[in-house]
Amino acid sequence: MKAVGRPARGAKSPGAGGGAAPRRSLVWLQGLACGALATLATPLAALLAVLLLPGFLVLLIDRVPGKPVARAMLLCGAAASVAPARQLWDHGLSMDNSLDLIANMLVVSGAWAAAAAGWLLAELAPVVVLLVLEATTRRRLAELRGARARLAADWGLAAAEDDPGPG
Repeated sequence: MKAVGRPARGAKSPGAGGGAAPRRSLVWLQGLACGALATLATPLAALLAVLLLPGFLVLLIDRVPGKPVARAMLLCGAAASVAPARQLWDHGLSMDNSLDLIANMLVVSGAWAAAAAGWLLAELAPVVVLLVLEATTRRRLAELRGARARLAADWGLAAAEDDPGPG
């Protein structure tokens, strides 16, 4: 009679590929790094939290696998946050300097506008790629139809006028 229950210590359960353990450790390490940043460089963490806020919000609500919109927003927002973070670093990592940068609407609006540009890029890129592929396909189809008509005329074949076309 087979024993039902948990496998012995050190033994793998059937079908366990170990897929969940690396993900949990990665989340733990990310949390550790975030906690270290918040503890050791609180002014920098506060500045980056405000500047990257739109990307973090989309990261929470984005349900698409891979979160492409959130990644694009965070990437563009991070690029726009480098200059304010460097300015904070150059003028001293103090909470006063951080709050001065946060209160500067040009700094915050620049980072948020960059995040909006990332959102726009993530939303428009698939449409633009689809339009370009459609245009090149139609152009190539016209070239091939012209070549077929020339070959049919050269060989004295009846032209295929009743071609249904694509789809």
